[in-house]
Amino acid sequence: MRIFIKIIRIIAISVPKNGMGLLFIIGLLTACGPRSKEIVKTDLNISYSVESAPEWTQLFYRKEGWFGADGIFTIPLTGRDRQGNLGNDSTLIFFSDTYIGRVVGNRPDQSSVMVNNSVAYLKGNQPIADSLDFFIYRSSTGQPSSLFVPSNEYPPQDDFFWLGDGFVNQELSNTLYVFAYHIERTGEHVYDFIEPNVSLMALGNRSIPPYVDQRQLTTPLHVKIDSLGEGNLGSGILVNTTWAGAPNPDGYIYVYGCIGAKKSLVVARVKPKDFENFKEWRYWNGEYWDVRSETMEQVVDAASNELSVTPLPDGRFVLIFQVLGLSDKIGMRIGASPVGPFSEIHEIYETPEMKNGLWCYNAKAHFNLSGPNELLISYNTITPNFWIDIKEDAHIYRPRFIKIKFDL
Repeated sequence: MRIFIKIIRIIAISVPKNGMGLLFIIGLLTACGPRSKEIVKTDLNISYSVESAPEWTQLFYRKEGWFGADGIFTIPLTGRDRQGNLGNDSTLIFFSDTYIGRVVGNRPDQSSVMVNNSVAYLKGNQPIADSLDFFIYRSSTGQPSSLFVPSNEYPPQDDFFWLGDGFVNQELSNTLYVFAYHIERTGEHVYDFIEPNVSLMALGNRSIPPYVDQRQLTTPLHVKIDSLGEGNLGSGILVNTTWAGAPNPDGYIYVYGCIGAKKSLVVARVKPKDFENFKEWRYWNGEYWDVRSETMEQVVDAASNELSVTPLPDGRFVLIFQVLGLSDKIGMRIGASPVGPFSEIHEIYETPEMKNGLWCYNAKAHFNLSGPNELLISYNTITPNFWIDIKEDAHIYRPRFIKIKFDL
């Protein structure tokens, strides 16, 4: 059946009261007709099946300490991003806006607060509660606080960070890099803010919270393109190197961004040894890698502000995303290279939470937590009346998981 897609709107939400924020830039879809969750044959001769992963979803159902967040990215601490966590002893998990406190009778108690970012560590690659440790950073007054607060040259004084993707760079002393988006308030109302810049966080090898050794690098990776709009790079990272375990490595780090109203996917790349030298970065203009970021062309549209690109054993690549950022559709495209050409969108999963009033957004795969020939995929949930609804149900705001299994 033909699917009619309508962009409802793009919205941004921030947190009142304490100056902490929640951002998702999203497009809402409506669609006609049921969608299959059974095995499907793609146009590129890949068979796959999709199922929920309740054991992973349950792992983030918490009632004490950390009990909700979005922006989940998983980073293998050895730098080896291979299925089955091969060669890794621990995975670092980054979150953006995070609720911390205690849940009583399904409601947050009065001491619960939101901070702008948090982390957890997972030992191994199985969804075992005792293997997952959340770190709660507290200020000198004992209150939960954000781990990462802007301190580099970007103004203004009151901005804060939400986090993008990251990786461990084996060619630069195993430094862990994470993109951090600056959020700046422009007025008193909840919609009054902008996302004017993106920084790069650099953490030392096996650095531990509260990351006192963190460096905040100013970047030129907030881009404005006349034909596409503006936005930040850092939505997803592909480490296509031998040491990361890529099956067909070319030695580059690929950094993706989702910009403009059409949710256009754009790509930059750089050699690992040059990751902090932004003069060495190059930008895909549809034909070749250009030194000028403003010449970038979209690879595809209808992507999401958080996404993933991961390799298949046969040399192709899988792009996983939420169709147009927020919808009940998780999308997949198969690409011939890290910059495509990519197939049309295959809507691999219809999120059931949408039928219960939850909005779903920013799907992505977690390669090193996935088994052979499969991908573990997360997506986030929230409600349109979040600040009212969260007071009645503490569990509306947390990651959910599915698995896609390939017949390769």
